[in-house]
Amino acid sequence: MNNFHEQLKVKMDEYVRFVYKLTKSFPRDELYGVTSQLRRSALSVILNYIEGFARIKKAVKRNFWEISYGSLKESKYLLYFSCNENYLKKEDYYKALKMSEEIGAMLWRSLAPLS
Repeated sequence: MNNFHEQLKVKMDEYVRFVYKLTKSFPRDELYGVTSQLRRSALSVILNYIEGFARIKKAVKRNFWEISYGSLKESKYLLYFSCNENYLKKEDYYKALKMSEEIGAMLWRSLAPLS
């Protein structure tokens, strides 16, 4: 099971790094808007997951992992919005979307035993 969590953290790290790379080319006037919000939500995915992983009580762990999942959904919408605003290329959007879908499925699998 530990290997599963390591794989998930690696995928989350790759996701946030990809998001940061994509947002470097966003319009300057979005620096404090979409760029900042997308970066924060993507970073929150892994940060909340790690914080939850460090917790002992199942209810607390579950809470952090649910926040992580919510941040993932937030970042997915912001990617969609950014694609529609032509801030990023369709192929980059689809790559990020695929990454987020894999992470989402793994996060959901992590949440199931904590119910």
